[in-house]
Amino acid sequence: MNQDNSSEGLKATANEDRLNGKVFFLSAGLVLAFALFTIFFKAQATVALDTTLDWVASTFGWYYFAIASVYIVFVIFLASSRYGDIKLGPKHSKPEFSMVSWASMLFAAGIGIDLMFFSVAEPIAQYMQPPVGQGQTIDAARQAITLTIFHYGLTGWCMYALLGIALGYFSYRYNLPLTVRSALYPIFGDKVNGWIGHLVDVAAILGAIFGLATTCGIGVVQLNYGLSLLFGVQEGLTVQAWLVVFAVTISIISATTGVDKGVKFLAEMNVYFAIGLLLFILFLGNSTFLLNSLVLNIGDYISRFPAMTLDTFAYHQDSNPQTGQWVKDWTLFFWAWWVAWSPFVGLFLARISRGRTIREFVLGTLVIPLLFTIAWLSIMGNSALYEVIHGNLQFAQEILAKPELGFYKLLSFYPWFSFTAVLAFITGLLFYVTSADSGAIVLGSFCYRLKDVNSDAPNWIRIFWSIVIGVLTIAMMMSNGITTLQKATVIMGLPFSFVMILVMIGLFKSLRLEDYRNQSTSLNAAPVVGNVDILNWKQRLSRVMHHPGRKATLQMLDTVCKPALEEVMRELESKGVQASVIFNSMTEEWDYGLYHIDLSVGLNDEQNFIYQIWPQRYHAPEFSRRSKLGNTFYYRLETFLFEGSQGNDLMGYNKEQVINDVLDKYERHLTFLHLNREKTTGKSLSFPDPNDS
Repeated sequence: MNQDNSSEGLKATANEDRLNGKVFFLSAGLVLAFALFTIFFKAQATVALDTTLDWVASTFGWYYFAIASVYIVFVIFLASSRYGDIKLGPKHSKPEFSMVSWASMLFAAGIGIDLMFFSVAEPIAQYMQPPVGQGQTIDAARQAITLTIFHYGLTGWCMYALLGIALGYFSYRYNLPLTVRSALYPIFGDKVNGWIGHLVDVAAILGAIFGLATTCGIGVVQLNYGLSLLFGVQEGLTVQAWLVVFAVTISIISATTGVDKGVKFLAEMNVYFAIGLLLFILFLGNSTFLLNSLVLNIGDYISRFPAMTLDTFAYHQDSNPQTGQWVKDWTLFFWAWWVAWSPFVGLFLARISRGRTIREFVLGTLVIPLLFTIAWLSIMGNSALYEVIHGNLQFAQEILAKPELGFYKLLSFYPWFSFTAVLAFITGLLFYVTSADSGAIVLGSFCYRLKDVNSDAPNWIRIFWSIVIGVLTIAMMMSNGITTLQKATVIMGLPFSFVMILVMIGLFKSLRLEDYRNQSTSLNAAPVVGNVDILNWKQRLSRVMHHPGRKATLQMLDTVCKPALEEVMRELESKGVQASVIFNSMTEEWDYGLYHIDLSVGLNDEQNFIYQIWPQRYHAPEFSRRSKLGNTFYYRLETFLFEGSQGNDLMGYNKEQVINDVLDKYERHLTFLHLNREKTTGKSLSFPDPNDS
């Protein structure tokens, strides 16, 4: 058994993985209906989107600005508070991926080919046509890069971090499904298993899939231009549709190989190519200007960030309709886009971040991609502005008319264009695929009930969602292309932004339990009775030097641990308390004959008490007698409570000592429930017992 992934106290409850039919068919039906409506009723679809977008922008424009700021404050508060030490998983869990692999995957999943698209297109657009003030000035140039970094900066990554924390915390610490509904359990309780939970997951799927379709649509347009530039392939919907088919095929192959293989490999390749392009532009361009600009841009972003976060351009919108249109086209679009992507990226980040603390997760999620993003946008954006400022206005006009050519056009000003254009095309294709394949994995998890939260949905559902992403992308490209995608994203992001408010409430409510649990653990709730917990020094030395094998471990389970837990169970039952002891065989070949023991004490509507004894196999230290005799492994009998490993070893205890350890943990649990009741006006928040089916 893998000691990190399999030894925890929280075990899945479902006997087998199964499809959540209500979520799957409702979300798939809505997406396909929208796609068909867009294909066969283009004019009506355009009118409907325009009308809805105008209503959303006029009614909820201020709300998008305000709630984005709330997300930032909440996430930074969690990371800087005492809650930052809490792990996304049991206390004993460790990260599955190295820092390099983790950083590569979170960056590639969160930002893709759209970064290549907007790194040139947006700075030029903001420089030529700023929201306020005179265009084509030094101030406009500084503002252009600052606005671009703002739209790709801290705000969006805080949204990703919020969902990632919530999903990872509830799934890996409480063994709830890796879906958004789990974060609402502290608010709605078991009702999340009904239509409340179904609608929340449907909203998450709709937001995620439209956000993905927008990214894929932008990527396809840019890839089409790259093919046209490199091979003379005609630009148009037909070629773009075939590009979607090709990319979907690759994403299916990647998605079906899993996170730790296909997705991980493509994400790392992706980042290496992007870094190569970045360094190429930096060192072959005006390096002094670019580095000076980078430092200036960082300073501008930091100093202006608080004001920009809440700047709705209220006075300018009232007097200038063009400013109102700018807000809809840029900031509202980006905030809705980040919201739409947050369930998808948040779940994916949670999936690859098990074992990391909240503080580590927030710092990694905010700092690693943000630094690269700032460097990329500053260097690429300033390289483009340098051309325009020094007289190449035709370049700017071409980008305003056709944004997808911006990145390739910039590369054409540098040596070895044939090579760099091919590299840019491959990088863009990889960005597209890593978005689509990780999206398919995540969408599958949203509509599938998995007995193991570390596993993925079956291949057929990943293939289905890969195809649906492609179909929706093509459908929306048929109706005014990127503009339609942007409008749909702003609209579809709104419902899920309300869900994110509930996620914050549920997460904070649950994290408060950690305080009560820590208080109960620190109290001396179980005084020593006589000397049953005390070993004489020779017994103590013999115990710590003992490294038992499988046979001795099995004997300890049979003659001490099993009778001790059964005796506690019988005594509890005699006092009218519902208790049970369950024996489960170990599944690994080397653990043949061993079993783990679970004592569960039912406490009605409050959190049940769970005490588990798990044999854990470790490499025998070289100094041990066991290692010198040629035996490679030894066992510890470790205990686990609901929240995870307790870090102790029962090997060498007698029955009375095991019973006292159980009662020690049980009294502390009752103290925890008491503190919980007192702090929550008599109503104790609890989670489902993982031993209940």
